Amino acid sequence: MALRNAQDFGKLIRDTRKANKVTQKELAAACGTGIRFIRELEKGKASCELGKALLVALMLGIKLEASPPKLMPVSSSPDKGTANDN
Repeated sequence: MALRNAQDFGKLIRDTRKANKVTQKELAAACGTGIRFIRELEKGKASCELGKALLVALMLGIKLEASPPKLMPVSSSPDKGTANDN
């Protein structure tokens, strides 16, 4: 599943929690967070703390991967310098 925004991530958390028959209260207790955090995360609140959000995903068994994009070659020209210029 491609995650495009906080709402997609929240839906993944909610759907996985429900599929595992875990309540928000149980998940919050297992993760050491408050129920309010779980509710806001599932609603897609963009400002939820990343570390806690990743912990919740881990506790639910959700595997997250990230990879950098392929670098595009940068053409160098005498008047513009090179890509290594800072």
